[in-house]
Amino acid sequence: MTTTHDAPADVTGRLSTLDRFLPVWIGVAMVLGLALGRTIPGLGPALDAVQLHGISLPIAIGLLVMMYPPLAKVRYDRLGAVTSDRRLMVGSLVLNWVLGPALMFALAWIFLPDLPEYRTGLIVVGLARCIAMVIIWNDLACGDREAAAVLVALNSVFQVLAFAALGWFYLAVLPGWLGLEQTALDVSFGQIAVSVLVFLGVPLLAGYLSRRIGEGVRGRAWYEGTFLPRISPFALLGLLFTIVLLFALQGDQITSRPLDVARIALPLLVYFAVMWGGGYLLGSSLGLGYERTTTLAFTAAGNNFELAIAVAVATFGVTSGQALAGVVGPLIEVPVLVGLVYVSLGLRRRPRWTPATPSTQETR
Repeated sequence: MTTTHDAPADVTGRLSTLDRFLPVWIGVAMVLGLALGRTIPGLGPALDAVQLHGISLPIAIGLLVMMYPPLAKVRYDRLGAVTSDRRLMVGSLVLNWVLGPALMFALAWIFLPDLPEYRTGLIVVGLARCIAMVIIWNDLACGDREAAAVLVALNSVFQVLAFAALGWFYLAVLPGWLGLEQTALDVSFGQIAVSVLVFLGVPLLAGYLSRRIGEGVRGRAWYEGTFLPRISPFALLGLLFTIVLLFALQGDQITSRPLDVARIALPLLVYFAVMWGGGYLLGSSLGLGYERTTTLAFTAAGNNFELAIAVAVATFGVTSGQALAGVVGPLIEVPVLVGLVYVSLGLRRRPRWTPATPSTQETR
């Protein structure tokens, strides 16, 4: 796939059948998961019986499978060109760690002033910056793969350092200053660090070693022309597998409380639209070009739902309203960001994008 500014029809026409009909497959996976959760007695507890750092083991496996192929595609020898782009790095930090949490805090209080459990759950979601599915959305939208890897790693470091402190600030300190209800969040730095290590560190290391070993033994042409096409479908298969299991695990809660789900969904829809649109406006105004602007937008809009759910379950319990808010996060995020992938491909037609950065000029 090249990074010339093709029309969306040209881009999507070169996608595989799995990629081209991704919204259909995701819709089917969501419905299938909900149906399984409702019709098979004991399926949810069975899936949740074995956990990896607070996440159902089958779901954790799906996440790891999903993330490995995009990280195996990263050209790690080009990361220096990304880290030297101060506009991109500072823009990402501001969007993710200043605007994102503050926006979700405001939306949670505006839309859910009378539902403290859901409100707290949404604030926790806003604090968990994306380190997983954003790799998939960025790849589908033809963003800068190396930039995505760097920004995900940056988010991971800040997540370890800032999540607990920001949780304390937005749930206990800021509400007190504003005369609002205060909530405690009992989460340790170690818990967050383990989550980042498992869900980013493992697939990142596997992807790095795959490229180093594959290129060292067979060369870059074989690695990118033969090996990567063989493993690429596993990313979306892992995504669909994860969605089915996630919705099967929480299907009963989601289908039995539709009005609650709708109320949680409204601020999430506003959040994703504002964050993604803000990322695009900032990247465009900074002259980052299509690829890095797309990466900036998706890394700002996505959230680390696996961490948010794990924290909510560990702190408030698996049947809590906070946990349900965490589960509704991907219920809304997945279809919305899939739609935004297609919006991004449409925006590639803009004639005034600045030239591609060195890391994205070659055939991908």
